[in-house]
Amino acid sequence: MHSNYDVIIVGAGSIGLPAALAMARTGLGVLVLDRAASPGQGSHKAAIGGIRATHSEPAKIKLCLRSLEIFSTWTETYGSDIEWRQDGYSFVAYGEREERLLRDLLTVQQSQGLDIAWLDPIELLSVVPDLNPKGLLGGTYSPNDGHCSTLLAGHAFYEEAARAGATFRFGERVTGILSKNGHVTGVATDKDSFGAPIVLNAAGAWAREIGTMVGDDHPVFPDSHEAGITEPVAPFLKPLVVDIRPGPKSANCYFHQLPGGQIVFCLTPQPPIVGHDCRETSEFLPLIARRLVELMPRLEHLRVRRTWRGLYPMTPDGAPLVGWSRELAGYLVAIGMCGQGFMLGPGVGELLGRMVTEQTLSASDREILEALSPYRTFAGAEALK
Repeated sequence: MHSNYDVIIVGAGSIGLPAALAMARTGLGVLVLDRAASPGQGSHKAAIGGIRATHSEPAKIKLCLRSLEIFSTWTETYGSDIEWRQDGYSFVAYGEREERLLRDLLTVQQSQGLDIAWLDPIELLSVVPDLNPKGLLGGTYSPNDGHCSTLLAGHAFYEEAARAGATFRFGERVTGILSKNGHVTGVATDKDSFGAPIVLNAAGAWAREIGTMVGDDHPVFPDSHEAGITEPVAPFLKPLVVDIRPGPKSANCYFHQLPGGQIVFCLTPQPPIVGHDCRETSEFLPLIARRLVELMPRLEHLRVRRTWRGLYPMTPDGAPLVGWSRELAGYLVAIGMCGQGFMLGPGVGELLGRMVTEQTLSASDREILEALSPYRTFAGAEALK
């Protein structure tokens, strides 16, 4: 066995990086293992950078409110620029179904401390002037949500975690989780083995594969979502816009403008494209183009620079799995982020840090862990997943 650590994290992505920072800052010996050649090379780099607390599940709202605090103060705290922009989110409604859903969710969202309101068509057009006014019923607007660069943020978390003492080993594939007498003792890789009493599964779309190493069948099933980016144009769009109407072969679409002027956009396919295939498709651009131009005609003449696909590690109810194993002491999971790992990551990372250092958990922490328990009954579904 090569070295001993306090915690081994499997996965250097949207969850593993913030968790490594939170744990290393407490003085723990942290090792992060990833099969890729550098941090954030899985689903993390495919994210389009939106960060919102606008959810329907209170646990996710709480976690993302903390994430927003961390992202919004990152440059002030650490000095590095992650291109944070607090330009808000707008969920738009062109049908009675969408209006009713968004209005109903305001009760739970506002009860959790979200600054969010329903805007009528005139008010919403003052925030997003280029929306198609035809048939617009209004929408919600949450000004404290925002976006930043996934690549810059991922690298920033990596640098700060390393500075705090975390060790990273890349290009190294986990082949087994070691245990003795019902307790984790370490991890084996294709190159070496490492000792630790705690192993965190933060493997994203590959979390189920890691779970099989301890005899768990985690209900995490990745499906792929395609995204794209346009040429840069003069700034005209601030909030990230989400259209939750179902359309041909799609459940919703969303887009925003980057600081450099590019429009970045994504579509949720319906039915889902289940599996690990990340090859681009020929039908994505025609589908998303029709939706975007109908929603915002000004986009019609923009030229697309490139497209890509990333993986959403989905759970049966659209909420993450966070908690300790009941069968194997020391095995911890933070998986199934359902395509929202980037926005959940900092909040989840700090919670994991409190868990492994055995700090007294707050009432809010306990509520979150109960709601996101890997052993919960999957009865409901996240309305804005």
